[in-house]
Amino acid sequence: MKPFASHAKEVANWEYAMSLTIKDDKMPKTTVKGSQFAQPLFEFSGACAGCGETAYMKAVTQLYGDRMIIANATGCSSIWGGSAPATPYTTNSKGHGPAWANSLFEDNAEYGYGMALGVKTVRKQIAAQAEVIVASGDDKLVPAFTAWLEGINDADASKAATELIRSVVDTKSNNADVQKALDFVKANDEYLVKKSVWIVGGDGWAYDIGYGGLDHVLASGENINVIVFDTEVYSNTGGQASKSTPTAAVAKFAASGMKVKKKDLGMIATTYGYVYVAQVGMGANQGQFIKALAEAESYDGPSLIICYSPCIAHGLKAGMSSAQYRIKEAVAAGYWHLWRFDPRLKNQGKNPFILDSKPPTASYQDFINGESRYTVLMSQFPDEGERLFVKAEEDAKERYDSYVRMAEMKY
Repeated sequence: MKPFASHAKEVANWEYAMSLTIKDDKMPKTTVKGSQFAQPLFEFSGACAGCGETAYMKAVTQLYGDRMIIANATGCSSIWGGSAPATPYTTNSKGHGPAWANSLFEDNAEYGYGMALGVKTVRKQIAAQAEVIVASGDDKLVPAFTAWLEGINDADASKAATELIRSVVDTKSNNADVQKALDFVKANDEYLVKKSVWIVGGDGWAYDIGYGGLDHVLASGENINVIVFDTEVYSNTGGQASKSTPTAAVAKFAASGMKVKKKDLGMIATTYGYVYVAQVGMGANQGQFIKALAEAESYDGPSLIICYSPCIAHGLKAGMSSAQYRIKEAVAAGYWHLWRFDPRLKNQGKNPFILDSKPPTASYQDFINGESRYTVLMSQFPDEGERLFVKAEEDAKERYDSYVRMAEMKY
């Protein structure tokens, strides 16, 4: 930190920057370039410098922030996401922004599921009232409510129709049923635009303590989105091992290195066949990440996106400023793999599994030697370290080979 006086000259620059209009209509927001013209509705978080999690959330809010509802599991993301009395989530010029709330490790998935069901129920009630209005044949009201019913599950269409409804909803009707319907719609105005519900949390929540609830929500078939910030360790509570911790990594409760391989949460979710799943790494392939976001949010069913997130607990020898580059190195070394599973492709006679990672081109051993969570094992337990380092690479290769087999399956 530096004295404020030394930064006073930047005030004018800041005020100028804040006076500029958002130009998010110049190209599709579902592209890397297009997404970055959109206003982030996530800013100034209190996360560790270089945190691998926050970059993902910033991007999500650029695409869907003005209509997002977030259920956040306790963990790092609930700390940088809502440390009272401040929050990094903000609003756009219309006052629209993410609605955020935090729940426990053990019930966050169910918490978000309840939000999704609540929104769904209210919107069904609005639709029933809209049908009453359309049936009345009122020339002033019918076009707006017909447009809304036709675009009820389309974000852009529901936004446009919502503006039409707001322009006529104060109309007074002599028909008691129509007036009652108009009053109900006005009272529930905030639900007119299609909501984008996201359940978010870390691997301690998703892989371990909250896994039962997460599995229940994914199995429900409801249209709900889940993001997991995978740091491969319980980051916020002090660095305890989770089922996401890979072979050979040192963490609390795994002081002599993790002895078993990392749980493949994504592949477990694909066994349902109707869950959209993606494993992403922003620093390795930004396009694949944005594509996964767009596919997941547009999918009419449950979606799960698992994001590789370098953490201060990893002990990056290059420092946390290299977090995004470390993601790129992780994919190049075959440590982390990029893939998507889109159930919609089955209806087209295509393989729903898409492997976005190419075969490893860099040394796996060189990669893990770039993090102290691995090298400390070799210094303290060299014999065990040598054994586990070999096993860790074998586990990673076995996982990649299984993905290759899936990608080659015929449909």
